Amino acid sequence: MDAAQQEATARARELQRSWYGEPLGALFRRLIDDLGLNQARLAAVLGLSAPMLSQLMSGQRAKIGNPAVVQRVQALQELSSQVADGSVSAGEATDRMEEIKKSQGGSVLTGTGQTTSTGGAPTVRRVVREIQSLLRSVAAAGDIIDAADALAPTHPELAEFLRVYGAGRTAEAVAHYEGHQS
Repeated sequence: MDAAQQEATARARELQRSWYGEPLGALFRRLIDDLGLNQARLAAVLGLSAPMLSQLMSGQRAKIGNPAVVQRVQALQELSSQVADGSVSAGEATDRMEEIKKSQGGSVLTGTGQTTSTGGAPTVRRVVREIQSLLRSVAAAGDIIDAADALAPTHPELAEFLRVYGAGRTAEAVAHYEGHQS
């Protein structure tokens, strides 16, 4: 890859970060891992061609042009967090992915689409996953632990926050979040 291609890829990933909260490569890899998919199956569920998914993941393309696909991505993110916290089994996740695959999405995107049916407030798990995603899009877990270790002597609460949200498991982060609500 020449310098111009590297620059274009870096620019596309920054745009993805601003539009989707993180580069799509990281987001899609997490979905693949959390939901036990391969790239071809993820592309099928989202309604994308495998080459298009690959281009989005690699930063050759920046934007998902179809709003229904964006909504399917959001639905898979929510499903992924439910699988991670154990509230949805692998069998249920497979059924839900088929429903997501068949969904047409709305014509207008509304917020993140990640709300509960009880008044539209984001779930604790969703808030925690967003914090984790943001931290992990900025630095690798090892770097976050190093930063936490550096902060620990003077700012132990911040160090704990970085460890729990930046490198810990979602269940630990949810417990931390709930323990710090007044």
